[in-house]
Amino acid sequence: MGNPPRDESAARRSNVFRRRPAVGSAPDAPATRRTRYVERGHLVRAPRETSVADAEAFVEGAQGRTALLLYPRPSPEDVDELAAAWHLHPLLVEDLHHAGQRPKLERYGDTLFLVVRSAWYVNAAEDVDFAEFHILVRPHAVAVFCQDGRWIDGHDADDASGAADRGDQTLLDDEQLLDHGPEAIVYRLLDAIVDGYVPVLRGLEIDKEQIERQVFSGDAGVTERIYRLSQEVIDLRQATAGLTEVLRLLRQGFERYGIPAPLQTYLQDVADHLSRVDTQVVELRESLTQILTVNGTLVAQRQNEDMKKISGWAAILFAPTLIGAIYGMNFENMPELSWTFGYPLAIGAMVAFALVLYLIFKRQKWM
Repeated sequence: MGNPPRDESAARRSNVFRRRPAVGSAPDAPATRRTRYVERGHLVRAPRETSVADAEAFVEGAQGRTALLLYPRPSPEDVDELAAAWHLHPLLVEDLHHAGQRPKLERYGDTLFLVVRSAWYVNAAEDVDFAEFHILVRPHAVAVFCQDGRWIDGHDADDASGAADRGDQTLLDDEQLLDHGPEAIVYRLLDAIVDGYVPVLRGLEIDKEQIERQVFSGDAGVTERIYRLSQEVIDLRQATAGLTEVLRLLRQGFERYGIPAPLQTYLQDVADHLSRVDTQVVELRESLTQILTVNGTLVAQRQNEDMKKISGWAAILFAPTLIGAIYGMNFENMPELSWTFGYPLAIGAMVAFALVLYLIFKRQKWM
């Protein structure tokens, strides 16, 4: 159900994902853990002050029990407490302390570690926001860290109706599925994240349609909007592609870790939905590339039309300028200078040349 831990040098990566500021309190805020017990598929609310040790005692007390530890806004102390109770690998603890990672799946002994990212569309800013989740799965226990202080839908994970209540609705409302153990909770979380990508795509599609109208209306500011939207699509593509790899690794572990058939079917359904989302993201990115190319072509055409007009007017002005330059030399032996009609003739020639050139360029649609 996973791959072996990577070497220590790979663990110390810089934050490769663009992150939004977390809605959070100070780093030394008290523990915000929410604990939920599941016994044979039925949700049991644990006392608010339940410790990690209390949760361990609960799951060890009888068969068919699972504990969910949800951290809406994890602090370093929360991570250290869990690491000590679960005897977590030092590299895993380091990852839990540092957010901003790509979606991935790793296994440390009997602990499965997943990093996934949810997304939601912010209509007012025409932007896509992301939230990062670190998930630990052990026999009979799951820990979920909301690294950005927000839930899957972008709401503050620790407000009055925060992650605890929304987590119950999202993760713990299917008793039949929950009866299959902690993996069921993880799969429900992955399913909710994939479902959240769909409205994001709808918002981006609307933006794309608006951009197409701007392109053909000649809006000069559309290029910047295309680049901004492309960046959002690239970020979304990184999240979906990474999650696709996570699901692939989970499916590889079905037989090795004895995942029940109903859970295999459930995860396959999640993978199918994600595959469709990922295809749409790729198509959207290609569409934006084509729109950018079309916009560049239209800009070049408009510039070419402008150059035609500039060149046409330059040619029209050239003939009068040439005549004026010749007569402006004022040599003695210029018979036209002594003619009565010399000046009107020169002016007339200038006007005639200019008019003829104008009509020619107009006919060629240069003017």
